[in-house]
Amino acid sequence: MAAAARSWLENAGATVERGEGGPGRAFNALPLSGVRVSLAERGRAVCSLRVPPHLTDAEGNWHTGAIAAAADDVCAAAIMSIEGIIKEEVEMDGRVVEHKGRMTAVTVEIRKKESGELVAIGRQWMTASRPRGSQSKI
Repeated sequence: MAAAARSWLENAGATVERGEGGPGRAFNALPLSGVRVSLAERGRAVCSLRVPPHLTDAEGNWHTGAIAAAADDVCAAAIMSIEGIIKEEVEMDGRVVEHKGRMTAVTVEIRKKESGELVAIGRQWMTASRPRGSQSKI
């Protein structure tokens, strides 16, 4: 299964057909465009990536959404190296857990819908473009 995880990561930057608009990139292909897999073994995936300009913000910093998407893909590959590709229905439960100023912490649990078995869990801090004073309280 580690070989399948490696292949999935290496092919993540492949183009896909987008109808009349010509070739495009799949959603998960954008953050992994040009990824190099240095290790794929049971329960682990290690990659390197030179961040391309289209994944940076106005100041040239790696865009936070692209960071989250790339981290998600590498975590998914590590899971695939043990579980294989999940081909069943899953349920994703995202929750706001904390606010600090303009930052909001969120968590997500992903479970197999039929059995309730935990597949993945994540936590991240995010900010939204919203006027000051419009923040809701938990």
